[in-house]
Amino acid sequence: MAELIKIYPENPNPKEIKRVVDVLRKGGLIIYPTDTVYGLGCDITNTRALEKIARIKGVKLAKANWSFICADLSNLSDYVRQIDTSTFKILKRALPGPYTFILPGNNNLPKEFKKKKTVGIRIPDNSIARTLVEALGNPIVSTSIRDEDELLEYTTDPELIFEKWENLVDIVIDGGYGDNVASTVIDLSEDEPIIVREGKGSIDIF
Repeated sequence: MAELIKIYPENPNPKEIKRVVDVLRKGGLIIYPTDTVYGLGCDITNTRALEKIARIKGVKLAKANWSFICADLSNLSDYVRQIDTSTFKILKRALPGPYTFILPGNNNLPKEFKKKKTVGIRIPDNSIARTLVEALGNPIVSTSIRDEDELLEYTTDPELIFEKWENLVDIVIDGGYGDNVASTVIDLSEDEPIIVREGKGSIDIF
């Protein structure tokens, strides 16, 4: 049975953040706000938690295309191969913001993702998400809880999200109403940026 925890984005309460981080460290699953839709996430280093999310989403872990939520660009070198100056400039211009960037992965990826040549990186413009990652000390693996065929209010209202997910996760963070538009996905793993999905983030900056 999940807990519904209210955290204010303007000033995330350190005590509540610690409660959530303790759950993540023990292999718990959380639903949390981003600058787009609410996300389902876990500690990237916890195999058991990753397997739980794969089961919920009905995918094989090795084939899962999930994003890594980072606190800032300094986290990138942990999991991404060295990137050139022009790529870095794009990232710096767009982040934090409603974008997922596909970048070439390096050898430090957790064993579950070792076979992947690329990783999706997110640095949301949401202080709750970024504060959680900072306090945890490594990225959160994340997948959107957005369902194409469902009523939109299910993905935006934290109390309705809680009703739907309370038996599947450990914590639902109420950080206010979410958005119902997913992030814009840009592939930066090739020579030229490729727009994979147009979402909330404007593509004009590319």
